Amino acid sequence: MELQGVRQTDGFTCGPTVAMVASANLDPAYAATIDDPAAEQHRIHRAANRIWPRKLGTTPWGVAAVISSHAEALGTRYGWKLFRQDLGDVVAAVESGWPVPLLVGRIVPRHWVLIVGHADGVFQCFNPSSGRIADVPIEALHDKRAQGVGFPRPYAVVLPSA
Repeated sequence: MELQGVRQTDGFTCGPTVAMVASANLDPAYAATIDDPAAEQHRIHRAANRIWPRKLGTTPWGVAAVISSHAEALGTRYGWKLFRQDLGDVVAAVESGWPVPLLVGRIVPRHWVLIVGHADGVFQCFNPSSGRIADVPIEALHDKRAQGVGFPRPYAVVLPSA
């Protein structure tokens, strides 16, 4: 799925948008079924938040479950973990072609972005609120001063596992 121009439909669908884009990039058959990205975001939001209030966004386990449903055909499931200083697993995943959702915020976690590339210590992050890709130095994530992704502090990542 072409990233540029895909945007979340409201202030609560960043997680579903990230899950949709990641899933579409992993599963071309799924991507071919997305005629209306806005409607698909809302469908995913309902599916990922069966007991979690949608006004509170999407949980890491909800994002992981949505992406896993498309990655399983590739022999992979996604799981989540709290952000740590060692991002070797994130770098390895992205460099192997696996998109990695990242939950960011300021005081509390509140926005999802999608890490889609890495080069020379800089992640390329798709931000669904702008529909653009921002370069985020890994050092800026460590220092909780990321720019271009809406909020400076990383909280959690959603990673593939074999």
